[in-house]
Amino acid sequence: MMLEAGVGTQDEITHAKENSSSLGMFIRSLVGLDREAAKQAFGEFLSGGTATANQVEFVNMIVDHLTENGVIDANLLYESPFTDISQRGPEGVFSPQQVDRLISILEKIRENASA
Repeated sequence: MMLEAGVGTQDEITHAKENSSSLGMFIRSLVGLDREAAKQAFGEFLSGGTATANQVEFVNMIVDHLTENGVIDANLLYESPFTDISQRGPEGVFSPQQVDRLISILEKIRENASA
């Protein structure tokens, strides 16, 4: 049914099925997260003060990943392309409190997909 609707290839559907723990995660991994929903999730995060160019770029990369993949494992923030901004990942761009908030937002997005 999903193939007929043009929602992913057979390989993408098989991969999503093998790596998803719930129906919500399965669907989210195939169709991604709405860009506006992803931006909204991080809107308050960036609005709390003056964000640097690197911070805005880092968050935009997260939004891009969420739009394409639906969720993001926090461990990916310590890999390329995120480490292209800072080798230390989010710790090189944000304060420890901001990193905690960032990861909390990502966990909330994952929980919503699993619900």
